[in-house]
Amino acid sequence: MNRLSRQKQAQIISALIEGNSIRATARMAGVSKDTVLKLQVEAGYASADYQDRTFHGLTCRRVQCDEVWAFCYAKQKNVPSEKQGKFGYGDVWTWTAIDADTKLIPSFTVGNRDAASARILIEDLAGRLKNRIQLTTDGLKVYVEAVEGAFGCEIDYAMLVKTYESSQEEARYSPAVCTSCERKPVMGRPDPMHISTSYVERSNLSMRMGIRRFTRLTNAFSKKVENHAAAVGLYLMHYNFCRVHRTLRVTPAMEARITDHVWTIEEMLEKIGMPSN
Repeated sequence: MNRLSRQKQAQIISALIEGNSIRATARMAGVSKDTVLKLQVEAGYASADYQDRTFHGLTCRRVQCDEVWAFCYAKQKNVPSEKQGKFGYGDVWTWTAIDADTKLIPSFTVGNRDAASARILIEDLAGRLKNRIQLTTDGLKVYVEAVEGAFGCEIDYAMLVKTYESSQEEARYSPAVCTSCERKPVMGRPDPMHISTSYVERSNLSMRMGIRRFTRLTNAFSKKVENHAAAVGLYLMHYNFCRVHRTLRVTPAMEARITDHVWTIEEMLEKIGMPSN
């Protein structure tokens, strides 16, 4: 990988964040799939580390959190008995927090859909903020304890509880039908007008379109959870710093005043410290 030129690295990264698989990217770039995978993993973890160091003292006002499903190694029902219950085999959830105003995604974690992962996300988010926020999540109960533990009473927190009705056919091939939606204030005085998870749910869709490993009903799923997390970190680095948001006409990092210009992929690779030929 170190022998690749910066231009070739950018070509590979560009293909990956546009939803191409490892093998398709390797064919397009004229390199081996091992080279593509190694670049993605190293750039992904370097991207996550850069964002971890950069996103502090944020002035967010309204934040939304959600979790999106994927799987590693095999579908949950197909995981061998000796690997049952081990993280990274079967269901894997990516938890994200998005600033509703700047569209910046300052916090994410890859884990199970449990209290431990909720606590990791919310505590990480709390450590990046400098002021009181209004937070909205879905109705997952583990959020309540996580939010209370991270913020105490210094937050305006509400849940948006949606009820869905779907058949097995709809669950496989189309979104479930939302039959009811209830806004439930939990802490503080959240503004009812801003109790919403629309932005974070839309970002979940963008992740499914931009990260091949999230595409349903394909064989491009992650075989290792470490590679899955790296792909998420790389995608979010590009999303925050390189991709112009259509409603903002700047990148989320520019809107949040973290940077003053749109980054190219070459600049992104330079910033995160990726070596080149």
